[in-house]
Amino acid sequence: MAPARDCELIVIDGSYGEGGGQILRTSLSLSAILKRPMVIEQIRAGRPKPGLAAQHLTAILATQKICAAEVAGAELHSMRLTFRPTLPPTSGEYRLDVAEARQGGSAGSAPLVLQAVAIPAAFANGVTRFQIHGGTHVPWSPIFNYIDKVWIPFLARTGINVTARLTKPGFYPLGGGRSMRS
Repeated sequence: MAPARDCELIVIDGSYGEGGGQILRTSLSLSAILKRPMVIEQIRAGRPKPGLAAQHLTAILATQKICAAEVAGAELHSMRLTFRPTLPPTSGEYRLDVAEARQGGSAGSAPLVLQAVAIPAAFANGVTRFQIHGGTHVPWSPIFNYIDKVWIPFLARTGINVTARLTKPGFYPLGGGRSMRS
C-alpha cells in the first residue's frame, strides 16, 4: 500500500493573486517532479478569457507525457484540471505545437510552454530535447529573448542547465515560431 502522502490530492486555487497561468505552470512542474496528484480549480478565473488557452493545454499535455500522468479537464476553456503523475519525469525528445491545441491554430506562447516542461525535464535521467512551435514574441507573455537572456541564466544559478535556440521567430497573431531546448 502506498503511503497516504502519495494519495493526497493537493487542491490549488487558480484564481489566487493575479490568477494567471503561472499558477498552472508552476503547479504542473511541481506535481511532475514530486509525483504528487493535484487539482487546480478556477484556472485563470480573473482573466478576460478564463480557463485554459492553447499554450496552457499544450503545457499540460506535454507535462502529461513527461510523467505519464492521468489527466482530466485538459480541454480549451476548462477551469478545472486534475493531474496525477504515475512516473517520475522521463527524458526523451518531444515535439510540441501550440497551434495543434486549437482548431484554426494559435500563436500561443512557446516560451510559456517551455517554462512548464523544462524544470521537470531537468529532473529526468538523461537529456531531454523539446522542439516547440508557437508564438515566440506575443503580447502578455515573456518573449524568447527574455527566456534566453534572463530565465535560463537564472535557472543555471540554481543548477538547472537549459539551452535554447530560436530557429524561427513567431509573432502574434500567426505564431509559427520554433525553438529548441536541450
